[in-house]
Amino acid sequence: MAPTAPIEVLTTALVARFLRTNNYSETLKALIREAGLASDVGQSSGDDTNNWTIQGLLEEKKAYDHSANFERYGNDNKETALWSEPAPSKPSIVSNPTSSNLLAASVEPWQKPRDDETLVPSAGPFIVSTGADRQVHLLETAAGNAQFASFSGLSDSPVLSYLSILEGRYVLMTNMSGQLLLQHGSRTLDSRKDHAKYAVKVVAHKDRNDPNVFWIATAGWDSSVVLYRLHTPDEVDEDAPSPVLGEPVARIKTTSNPESIVFVPHVDTGELILLVSRRDSSYIYYYEVESVPNETGNQSATDFECRLMGRQNLAPHSNAWVAFSPAHMALSPHDPGLLAVATSTLPHLKVIIVRLLFPSTERKDESNTSTSDVAVTQASQALEALALQNKEDAAILVQANTFAPQTAYSTPQVAWRPDGSGVWVNGDDGVVRGLETKTGKIIIMLKNGHEPGSKVRSVWAGYVDVTKEGKDSIREEWVISGGFDKRLIVWRV
Repeated sequence: MAPTAPIEVLTTALVARFLRTNNYSETLKALIREAGLASDVGQSSGDDTNNWTIQGLLEEKKAYDHSANFERYGNDNKETALWSEPAPSKPSIVSNPTSSNLLAASVEPWQKPRDDETLVPSAGPFIVSTGADRQVHLLETAAGNAQFASFSGLSDSPVLSYLSILEGRYVLMTNMSGQLLLQHGSRTLDSRKDHAKYAVKVVAHKDRNDPNVFWIATAGWDSSVVLYRLHTPDEVDEDAPSPVLGEPVARIKTTSNPESIVFVPHVDTGELILLVSRRDSSYIYYYEVESVPNETGNQSATDFECRLMGRQNLAPHSNAWVAFSPAHMALSPHDPGLLAVATSTLPHLKVIIVRLLFPSTERKDESNTSTSDVAVTQASQALEALALQNKEDAAILVQANTFAPQTAYSTPQVAWRPDGSGVWVNGDDGVVRGLETKTGKIIIMLKNGHEPGSKVRSVWAGYVDVTKEGKDSIREEWVISGGFDKRLIVWRV
């Protein structure tokens, strides 16, 4: 009887191809006769994907084992909080007003100004999505996800990143042309173009000394990160002038394009730090923010650069020149010192859960160096470097392969579950994967939402208060994904 299972067909084809390649004609004839195979079994085809050989499989297995040696999975300890159930798994396709590739999607508050007559009153929050058609859409979170508003003239190029501050009173956006926009409802209060191209990320953090001041940072593909200080008026003061972005207060020049930026307070001092990752580097860079002077005077933003406090290697023992880049970083919702990183590794996305090693905030006084200090030798430098590598290696809690396919043109994304028990990652195969934080194991794969083989561009996770008819609002856990199949998916429990 001829084999029917795919694995058995592949096995016989591999054996037959081996016999053909090595001219074992009599053995090949016996195999075809006894197994009832086709006479052309094992012949090479024009499709290289079907031309596997035994030697090729052995080399692939060797490469996989070598890669697996660098993976790190946590202990499956039942006493610790593992992946919580229930988790979002049911897809609901949201009807978008326009059909275009989606670039970003999430749930954000978006307030209506008192004097804005273009928007109807609504409590929000909304499902916000941006696409390649340069439009921004607001959809209701209630059942049916009805369209609330669409903005087609906000930006002259597709919006790549956005966030809301002060519970949606203001919204910050960055786009492909390098602009930073400050929105208030449907009105654009201010715009800046301090990047030459592709402002890929915007982040904000409230100043610890003044609740009406926000630190804003944007990352652009002109190898720079720009910092702003935004002064917002009190909500009770209706006569206060509208806020403006103003001139940048600092700029960070990087040797390659920045990939991701995150504001994080120092765990010991509370001082605000900006984490920056960049292309072709496996390091996370720590920059001091609050040392920026309040008044720059005649000094331009390019003249002041934030101090580099330190850096942390995510591949401390790698002997490769560049192992990967931290393509996207997300801070844990419950642990201010725990970071999830989606890497640029090929051909599959990898996730790293790492403990941040905050550098000391004290500045070294190099003018008071004493000649009586212990002489620095090559051996002492090597021991110091090894100790640092061991410390950085111990900070990596999980380093797991998600098997989510990606290429050099992919945009890896990682999003925490709101309870911190897991993370979600996107992929170029139309699947959203959920990994357990403690162990790094793939627990769930969200399918039957996006088209198979399509690129999932964006993924977001969080709690959403959903209002249902005749009932009070119910808090639900959602995952929202948008992709190049032009689909916006809400995954519910």
